[in-house]
Amino acid sequence: MRRVMAILFASALLVSRLAGPGFAQSFGGNSCVDNCEGHRAGYEWAEENGIQSEDDCSGNSSSFEEGCRTYVEDSDRGADYDDDGNEIDE
Repeated sequence: MRRVMAILFASALLVSRLAGPGFAQSFGGNSCVDNCEGHRAGYEWAEENGIQSEDDCSGNSSSFEEGCRTYVEDSDRGADYDDDGNEIDE
């Protein structure tokens, strides 16, 4: 019975991975509406401008601001991939 449950769990996990980044794609723990491009832009802007405080993360979209805050929280993370390791297209 345990083996059957393990196989079912592994199958469910595989199906969720094959569904692709369209489901619950996130960046820095924040949900992406479309493809995380706004988060990437905010992260890159913060990196280019040496932002060190979340108070300096303002912009005209919440995704941009979240990307900026992600940089402040984890400047080694990088901007090229979402939280699942999927590349963010430019």
